[in-house]
Amino acid sequence: MVMTRHQANGVLEVAVANTDDEPPQWTACSGCGELIYWKRFERCLRVCPGCGWHSRLTATQRVRQLLDPGSARPIPSPSTVEDPLAFIDSRAYTERLQEARRRTGIDESVICVRGSIGGHPIVAAVMDFGFLGGSLGCGAGERIADAAASAVRDRTPLLMVTASGGARMQEGALSLMQMAKVTQALLALDDAGLLTVTVVTDPTYGGVAASFATQADVIIAERDAHLGFAGPRVIEQTIRQQLPPGFQTAAFLRDRGLIDEVVPRSAIRPALIRLLSAVAPRQATGPARMPRPAARPATQAKARRDPWDVLRLARRLDRPTTSEYAGMLLDVFYELHGDTLAGDCAAIVGGLGRFDGRPVMLIGHQKGHTAQELTVHNFGMPTPSGYRKASRLMRLAGKLGVPVITLIDTSGAYPGIEAERDGQAWAIADALRVMASLPVPTVAVVTGEGGSGGALALGLADRVLVLENSVYSVISPEGCAAILWKDAGTAKLAARALRIDPPELLRQGIADRIISEPPGGAHINPGGAAELIRTALRQVLDELSSLDPPRLLADRRRRFGAFGAKSAGAESDTRRREGGAA
Repeated sequence: MVMTRHQANGVLEVAVANTDDEPPQWTACSGCGELIYWKRFERCLRVCPGCGWHSRLTATQRVRQLLDPGSARPIPSPSTVEDPLAFIDSRAYTERLQEARRRTGIDESVICVRGSIGGHPIVAAVMDFGFLGGSLGCGAGERIADAAASAVRDRTPLLMVTASGGARMQEGALSLMQMAKVTQALLALDDAGLLTVTVVTDPTYGGVAASFATQADVIIAERDAHLGFAGPRVIEQTIRQQLPPGFQTAAFLRDRGLIDEVVPRSAIRPALIRLLSAVAPRQATGPARMPRPAARPATQAKARRDPWDVLRLARRLDRPTTSEYAGMLLDVFYELHGDTLAGDCAAIVGGLGRFDGRPVMLIGHQKGHTAQELTVHNFGMPTPSGYRKASRLMRLAGKLGVPVITLIDTSGAYPGIEAERDGQAWAIADALRVMASLPVPTVAVVTGEGGSGGALALGLADRVLVLENSVYSVISPEGCAAILWKDAGTAKLAARALRIDPPELLRQGIADRIISEPPGGAHINPGGAAELIRTALRQVLDELSSLDPPRLLADRRRRFGAFGAKSAGAESDTRRREGGAA
């Protein structure tokens, strides 16, 4: 029996074989030190089945794991300068390049391919840390930029798998310029409305982290990956600071809203398939949908009820939440997380999905049914990071050209000290500005309580639909009573005076349609409520999809510009809303 120790892709591996000529039968985990049967290690995608430690992979191994078998086709490598500075340290740079090519079998720190994942076409640029630490030099930058251009030509998403220590010092300032080159290349995908995705692997630092790795629309990190601008060694040697445990880890970044998802290696390909399925273009034809239960149509005429009674129903904790509606309304849902700035507010849930075969962006307030769920989701009251997340997702929808559906159910934006410190008013204002300028159809559905500007931040839409047991108001009746009546006990009176119920919202033109609920309310039959919402959404999206962006924007401006204006056009519009067909 022979035991060998070697450095593979920056990780010490210990392999055990019967003779020097045989492939290894066992390997030692660098995480827990346990011996792992090699074939089992391979079946586990080179992840320790005991402790979950993820070994580093080569770019070729990544391509083999992520892309559909046999689909990868290399993109020809463009010519670039080599050794522009005739650089020599302890060895000539040309010697280091030759050794890296011989050891890895590739000619640069990134390989670029066309292929498919789950049948969805993709262009992929995959980095290899084993090639000079995955450093970003002229060759790597040119290949990634060329891959981006290929994605634009092919009209396919671009996938970037990162593993890098940073810029390649041996190429001087030219390596620094690759950050700018690749940034410009990604802007072309933005202009073309094509999705960009980064899969962050360990480690990703320096110029790669500060450019294309964090510029993607969606950022997925492999478990235990590290991502940051300055690595631990640089920080310690430069400013003599010791990093706290867990700093720059994928989990650390997720908790701060900087990445969308942290997944184990085995879940990366399924996650990508789900994401690509959500944004795949709508097919003109396809398999027939299963018949759905008959649903009563959305209606205009509703008997007037006491607004306080409607409010009590709207606030019921057993009414369906946005997450539950996402599961019932969408065929596929890929939730996105974080504002990519400071946090991930759980009071806002959003992501890409497929509604009746068409890609959409769904964003909504999230409450909960239990005390624990309510606490986790901050009682459905978003913080600034929640509204910034909503703005981020709306911008992505605008880029991809997919409709936005919002579900409104909040008593209002969170009024705490932290929210004010972090710019609550600025975050809401930005969400309003973004939604007002979106070049795609937007539909808002008030599913429960629509409270103040915290609700309107998701409500500046082309069409506003309200469930029959929902309300929409400038302030809560309790707040209005306390301010104007000087008595919170007069909340019922305030509710009537504010006219927050659906028929009144329809009369004022604030709501376009009232959606019926199953007998007893949405909380009695959530599935039935979802089907009624589906019917209304399908009708409205079909109407809006025929309008081009300039018409959508012009109509949206007219809609919101008419509120409160005393003009023949506004009065005519109000009469139309009162008597129009559902």
